[in-house]
Amino acid sequence: SSLLQAMLKELPLESGSIVSKGKFAYVSQEPWVFAGTVRQNILFGQPMEKDRYDSVVQACALLRDFEQLPHGDKTIIGERGAALSGGQKARISLARAVYRRADIFLMDDPLSAVDAHVGRHLFDICIGPRGRLGKLKTTRILVTHQVHFLKEADWVIVMNEGKITIQGTPYDLSQNGIDFVELLEKLEEEAGDGESSIMTSDRRSRRGSRASSRSIASSQHSLEDLAEDEQHEKGEKDKSKSPEADQNMEMSSKGTVQGSVLLNYVRCGANPVILLGLLILFLGTQLAASGADFWVAFWTSQEEQRIFLRQNNTDHSEPIERANNSSILEEALPEIDSSNGSLRSTEFCMTVHGALVISIFLIAISRSISFYRTSVRASQNLHDSMFKGCVSTSMRFYDTNPSGRILNRFSKDMGSVDELLPKAILDATQIILNMIGTIIVTVVVNPMFLIPLAFLGVIFIYLRKIYLKTSKNVKRLEGITRSPVFSHLAASLAGLPTIRAFAAQNELIKEFDSHQDIHTAAFYMFITSSTAFGFALDLLCLIFVLIVVFSFLVLDTNILGDRVGLAITQAMALTGMMQWGIRQSAEVANFMMSVERLLEYRDLQPEKQPDPPRILNKGWPEAGRILFKNVSYRYFEGGNLVLKNLYFEINPMEKIGIVGRTGAGKSSLIGALFRLAQVEGDILIDGVNTGEISLENLRSKISIIPQDPVLFSGTLRRNLDPFEDFPDTDLWNALEQVELKEIANGPLGLQMAVAAGGSNFSVGQRQLICLARAILRSNRVLVLDEATANVDPNTDRLIQETIRIKFANCTVLTIAHRLNTIMDSDRVLVMDAGESIEFGTPHDLLQMPVGVFKEMVLATGPSESERLIQIAKQKHDEIEASG
Repeated sequence: SSLLQAMLKELPLESGSIVSKGKFAYVSQEPWVFAGTVRQNILFGQPMEKDRYDSVVQACALLRDFEQLPHGDKTIIGERGAALSGGQKARISLARAVYRRADIFLMDDPLSAVDAHVGRHLFDICIGPRGRLGKLKTTRILVTHQVHFLKEADWVIVMNEGKITIQGTPYDLSQNGIDFVELLEKLEEEAGDGESSIMTSDRRSRRGSRASSRSIASSQHSLEDLAEDEQHEKGEKDKSKSPEADQNMEMSSKGTVQGSVLLNYVRCGANPVILLGLLILFLGTQLAASGADFWVAFWTSQEEQRIFLRQNNTDHSEPIERANNSSILEEALPEIDSSNGSLRSTEFCMTVHGALVISIFLIAISRSISFYRTSVRASQNLHDSMFKGCVSTSMRFYDTNPSGRILNRFSKDMGSVDELLPKAILDATQIILNMIGTIIVTVVVNPMFLIPLAFLGVIFIYLRKIYLKTSKNVKRLEGITRSPVFSHLAASLAGLPTIRAFAAQNELIKEFDSHQDIHTAAFYMFITSSTAFGFALDLLCLIFVLIVVFSFLVLDTNILGDRVGLAITQAMALTGMMQWGIRQSAEVANFMMSVERLLEYRDLQPEKQPDPPRILNKGWPEAGRILFKNVSYRYFEGGNLVLKNLYFEINPMEKIGIVGRTGAGKSSLIGALFRLAQVEGDILIDGVNTGEISLENLRSKISIIPQDPVLFSGTLRRNLDPFEDFPDTDLWNALEQVELKEIANGPLGLQMAVAAGGSNFSVGQRQLICLARAILRSNRVLVLDEATANVDPNTDRLIQETIRIKFANCTVLTIAHRLNTIMDSDRVLVMDAGESIEFGTPHDLLQMPVGVFKEMVLATGPSESERLIQIAKQKHDEIEASG
């Protein structure tokens, strides 16, 4: 794999050089597909040429898959190829490369994900010298662990630890007495990373490639006249006839946000007592601020009187004549008696004003701290509940929702709730209270202001209603159009080597720009609507200020200057506050869109749990007996059955091999065992119906090593023992048993870092870490879901030997395309189209005159099939001797 990456210039060269002439096409070890139709994934921007397309589809054994898919090659496969099996994704990835008019084809183990029958078809009809690529005289570099194909290669290279161990033509190597299978076994001790591989290169003359225009847009031509005699596997995924495009669209609610959304947000952060305390702090802050304004006006009046008395040399006891202008502050403060002309001292007024300012500061600080602590608590609780909802929901949710959409909720929407929403709520609440205080002051000075205020208030409410109707829907649209940007970016990063190999960067950039343009257009509409709303608010506020000013000029009310100044300054302040307050109140409603979207994930329908669940002892299961009793399985309610009426029993400590053509239902069988979707019928483990116990209890009692090993970013210790149930000695012993102790012998030991997805380990090492994790759990049931499909025979052999030793007293279910890994199983279950068609010992199945399992063994070639038959016979003889 590293050699192919170096040829593609994905790895930097420390020395030497790589010289190539011609265009590359690349098939990655882990198939990369993007969210789109099957046809879009194959064309990958190339123009549609029906004859060439049909030929490629037939060569890659995809015809019958198109017949099974609900919309043929126009079926939307979703992100990560959720609607496809592993073999189907591998062949679509191969078809993408074959459809390309390239000179050099780099194929990183594309045959490992398919069964022997389909693998033989792909090699003979597509990859090999008599296949499509061979007839086109192209250069093919094939990484494979299936040594029976090597005899048809022009040149063979055996690599180990990044070095060429041996190379030559198959004939020359065989003349020198070299057996490839034995050679790989001898390299076992030397293979430091479990990545020994064989490369075959068909060195033939290359035909010049022709440049062709590319477009990511799907072609409108249809695939017709499918060959009806094509023989290969059946897809096991959902064959629903509903339009899949609709299933993958993100739903959007309409209209205003319901009050329940705001109520749910408040409940996440505070109880009624905390809410009452916050309300008191908000009101206290506003009362202190309004009191300070009143006191400044009163202080000004006092100083005005003091100056007037001094200028006219008048005694303090002589009252100042006033006509219909008794002070509003004298009415509010009865201790001030204007009849005897008492004046407060400047020091007293200054002290009161200072006390009011300090109280504003203290109450406002207390209010802000309390409010933001409540907001943080609400965000934490909302995030935790949303995460719990995502973890508890069914796998169907992840099959139909791209990661970009989920990431959008956890990043952008959660970021809005964390940072923007609290500030908007605080500003809106504070400014609305300020506006109320300002209006009260202005109306007290001149009650006639109530008339224009009422008129303008109606207009304000009407404008806000129109703005919210527009902005909320535009905000929803902006959130929905943002998800494809995240999804496209995530898919592009995942398939970056493939994109570069196909020189498709410009097409992907154009598609990204298209998604970005759509999102920017929605965001621009939101900005322009907000700007227009602000302009309208400014205009109304300006009209109100003009009314206040001209009312004092036109009407002779004999109002003192302090109150006129107070009214005008408050009205002018109202201009900015009105716009900002109304806008912030609208922003609160808009940011509630994010809360609404987060609550949708919080309220996801969880997986069905028994109520109440059956309580079992910690030692269950003790034997590991498994009974499938009339079991049918579908991925979601209303979907087609992918398992049909299965009935078989697995004895304790029995080793069962599960085989079948790609898409026959093997992985669905494991999904039913783990209850990943809707199960009909009964599955009993040690006599206990798994439908009667909690999912957590069931899944914790079954160990699994999947085809794509899962490692989390963190430390090696946390990946081996995430719940910290075992001491370090057990962890070291588990690593030693899978021969990985050396990787943790550095200074950090078990604390060594594991990159996201385990990218700093090879595929084989990741599988061995998963095996070590299973050894630690010591469960009575172990499932291997094509765990050795992407590893070399040495790592395969190490895994198999470790399982035989450490899980000798356990029930082991092994799904495998490599028949040599299950030929020594106690029994073999053969699946086809979701049904069990053969079940027995490997030797007995091979003795049948006609059988699917026998056909699969013979498809591996004469020498390999003879070896497999010998393994089965040896196992049969051992059973006979011990029985």
